[in-house]
Amino acid sequence: MSLFSITSLLISVVAICGYLNTRFVRLPDVIGITAVGMVLSIAVALLGAFVPAVGHWAAGALQAIDFDEVVFHGLLGLLLFAGALHVNLGDLAGQRGAILILATVGVLASTALVGGGFYVLASAFGLDLPLLYCLLFGALISPTDPIAVLGILRRVGVPKSLETKIAGESLFNDGIGVVVFLTIAGLASGHESFEPASVATLLAQEVIGGLLVGAAVGYVGYRMLRSIDSYAVEILITLAMTTGGYALAEAFHTSAPLAVVVMGLYVGNHGRAFAMSDKTREHLFSFWDLTDELLNLLLFGLIGLEVIVLSVSGELVLPALLAIPLVLLARWISVGVPITILRRFRAFTPHTVKLMTWGGLRGGISVALALSLQEFEGRNLVLLATYAVVLFSILVQALTMGRVVTRLQRDS
Repeated sequence: MSLFSITSLLISVVAICGYLNTRFVRLPDVIGITAVGMVLSIAVALLGAFVPAVGHWAAGALQAIDFDEVVFHGLLGLLLFAGALHVNLGDLAGQRGAILILATVGVLASTALVGGGFYVLASAFGLDLPLLYCLLFGALISPTDPIAVLGILRRVGVPKSLETKIAGESLFNDGIGVVVFLTIAGLASGHESFEPASVATLLAQEVIGGLLVGAAVGYVGYRMLRSIDSYAVEILITLAMTTGGYALAEAFHTSAPLAVVVMGLYVGNHGRAFAMSDKTREHLFSFWDLTDELLNLLLFGLIGLEVIVLSVSGELVLPALLAIPLVLLARWISVGVPITILRRFRAFTPHTVKLMTWGGLRGGISVALALSLQEFEGRNLVLLATYAVVLFSILVQALTMGRVVTRLQRDS
């Protein structure tokens, strides 16, 4: 089956899921379509266990897709740019210290906690999963989804300062999380040196270089947007920034994901305020909102195909499910410890740690990184655990966030 045929099928399935959700389930679009899609993928996976032809078809479809190429030279830059567009730099300025610590120290702590815990968990079930690959799982599951978080927070009405912290941290921990993931992947494959000094130098080059490239491309794109008034051309310019800027950052051996985040911030703030007419602003942001939703849903469709062909034995199911409380505990610690220290210097909204823990939704970035993993012993467990955590995040955490906020506010 060709890549075009697979893409056409996935889009058709997403459309059907959207129809079923709007017609019968009536949940918010992204959550509802994802829920219906998850149910369908599980149903097809179960069917594949009894009808071998289904599994053979899914395996053939997956062979036509180079996930590493699709994720890192296609979907990832678009997802990060779409998320960055919605973050207000003015709001971030007053919370920059807390956001910086949570998005760096928090991601590193979460990666270590999840990775170490997952290693112990796998060992307890007699599964031979190397520590570096457990840390890879920790890195890919630690970033949270800024679009999903913003949508939920605005609907439930949390205090503005807390909304800014959660949204800002979600945006920057995506970029940092991808850098950590790629660094660990390089160590696991033997392409990078394991010496601490080499790792630190690589991280510094990736982060600082990515920020500089992103600022340069963002400024050029902003000047171009400001000099014209044509929403079709301006949307095309932002697409060129996202794809061309991503490629440029890679050519300089810097972090392309962080570069794209900076570009998105430039367009979403200076571009929104000074470079666009009302008509352009409406069309451009609607385009990127739709792009983000479609890409997230297509990613869930792809991981649904993976689930169909996974060799899921009974011994993998329980450790994959236990990854859910492990990730939540790691999130609570990696958020709680920095905030407890920061409380000595500044005030925080009541229940900040609880809300940031439960509001740390996982989405398309985690799925994309999981799909990009090369074959190794234990890959099926990592994919299944990712699927379980993201599914719980969307169907349980997202849907109960409103009730959690209401209850905590009532108890304050």
